[in-house]
Amino acid sequence: MQKTFIRYTFAIMTAAVSLIFLISFLFNLYSLKSQQFNTFYAKSEQVIHTLENNQRELSIMQENLDKDYLTRARAAEYVFDHQEETTKDVEEMQYLANLLDVDELHIIDENGIIVSGSVSKYIGIDMADHKQTSPFLDLLESNDENAFLIQEAQPNAAEDKIMQYVGVVRKGTKGVVQVGFKPTRQIEVQSRNTYEYIFSKFPTDAGEELFAVDRTTGAIVGHSNGMTNDFQEECYQLDQLSDCTKGAYKKGKDGQTMYVFSREYSDILICAALPLNTLLQKLWNQVFSTLLYLLVIEAIVLLLLNYLVKKKTVEGIHHIMESLSAITHGNLDTTVSVGGNREFEALSQGINTMVKSIVNSSNRISAIIEISGIPLAAFEYERGLNHVFSTSRLKELLDIPDQMAERFYNNSVLFDRYIREIMAEPLPGESDIFRIRESKYVRIHMSESSGKYLGVVTDVSEDILKKKQIIYENTHDSLTKLYKFTHFKQLAKETLEHILPGNLCAIAMLDLDSFKSINDTFGHDSGDKYLQKFSSILQSMPSEHFLTARRSGDEFCMMIFNCSSKAEIQGYLNFFYETLEADQIELAPAEFRTIRASCGFVCSADAKDSIDKLLSQADQALYDIKRQTKGCYGEYCG
Repeated sequence: MQKTFIRYTFAIMTAAVSLIFLISFLFNLYSLKSQQFNTFYAKSEQVIHTLENNQRELSIMQENLDKDYLTRARAAEYVFDHQEETTKDVEEMQYLANLLDVDELHIIDENGIIVSGSVSKYIGIDMADHKQTSPFLDLLESNDENAFLIQEAQPNAAEDKIMQYVGVVRKGTKGVVQVGFKPTRQIEVQSRNTYEYIFSKFPTDAGEELFAVDRTTGAIVGHSNGMTNDFQEECYQLDQLSDCTKGAYKKGKDGQTMYVFSREYSDILICAALPLNTLLQKLWNQVFSTLLYLLVIEAIVLLLLNYLVKKKTVEGIHHIMESLSAITHGNLDTTVSVGGNREFEALSQGINTMVKSIVNSSNRISAIIEISGIPLAAFEYERGLNHVFSTSRLKELLDIPDQMAERFYNNSVLFDRYIREIMAEPLPGESDIFRIRESKYVRIHMSESSGKYLGVVTDVSEDILKKKQIIYENTHDSLTKLYKFTHFKQLAKETLEHILPGNLCAIAMLDLDSFKSINDTFGHDSGDKYLQKFSSILQSMPSEHFLTARRSGDEFCMMIFNCSSKAEIQGYLNFFYETLEADQIELAPAEFRTIRASCGFVCSADAKDSIDKLLSQADQALYDIKRQTKGCYGEYCG
């Protein structure tokens, strides 16, 4: 019965194959030119699509780079306004340029002269002397404190090398901060957007040519076989190509007939050509390929009809599908094992090998990163799939314990929740840097595409700690660890500006009594201990009410804030003096002294008051106290 079924099926399918073959031959013969037209049109679509995608990529990349460059320029401007001494040293400028990851860093003064920079030979250049530099002079005339200029990449004035410059107006003083970048990425992307490059990447059939013709000059601007030919044949001439938009036959090299297609795009004709002999050969290839495919299909159908009656086949397919479903949902430990025939065994082995390769790929990437020595880790996961692919250093950089890492790597939902909790609180002033623990900071870049998430984690602890150290050194006195006077004034100004209605604050100036005699009697080392002891008492005051700083030498200042009355302020001053009285310092063996200090203060409840004026008034009150008596405090009487 089975043989009879196969015999009749074979006869019916053979007749069907013969009829399909005849119809296919006649159809292909009729539609040969149309098929080739559609092929060339599709390739021109791909060329145009590639050109437009490359242009969008360049535009998006340039926009993102411009934003990034402007951010770095503003960061440099902020540093210069708060650390003016940095601008006086080329090495310091070079170090800051490296921190900001810029190639050049310049400061332009109000006269348009480069007065400082990371490239010493550029110092002294007059920005008005060159058309590349002169546009930045407009920033000096702008009244907008946020004015900026992002210049396109072009040869610079000093060395004629291709650079892109960004300038921003300085806020602290009249001038411009300028940063420069080598446009390596832009040049690389632009090089991929030429017809010559795009044609070289497109696959072509034997004898097929892709080329582009300038509609204005008639010149060939790109050819899939290079630009070495002289292109004198009829099929390359502009006047001949204008009637090829629907496909036409033109004379080519060695007098052979070419089927030519042209399509207008902007000021260019995108063209394709194929020898007529090749076109006809394609017809015969299609005809015989069709016959071969039909015969193969017939054989496969007969085999399947004969084989699918066996239950084992159905069961084997179901088993494989179940295993693949488990693998697809992230259970990569699943092993596909289907016996009974060599095909299923080979298929099972291939699937297992593929899964093993996927799992091992992350390990290989981890090994490469480990060899490089870069504190870097990467991860990839997809919502709906359990497994998370990651390099080995991920748990180290994110401080994930081994047991928790095992749970995260086998549950993408838990991992997604964990990584987003970390990224919910970026470091102030940073968009992609996050604190893992004390002294541990990482940069996390994560992107999403079609439900898949790819992330890169980099250890930036050293950079952040250095940055914090620089900020600390610039704002704190090295001997006493108190705020420097300039930073104190800024903090006091901000505190006063945000004073609440009904509240009162006080600015106080302090001076150590008879400090010169301490130095003269016990030496400067003991004098330094005396200053440090006094500073530690200042620092012990409640931080929610006291802001303290060293002005210079034995002069100090403090701000008492968040007070509801002058009595409360005097209460804090009394508390300070009581603490001072109760805590003695040993300046020499068995030689103890109580620190004595005089203080003048002035109160204010006006957010618009000048800190410099209040400091001057407190200083006057201090002078009056030291002239009349010492070791106590007094208020400015106006």
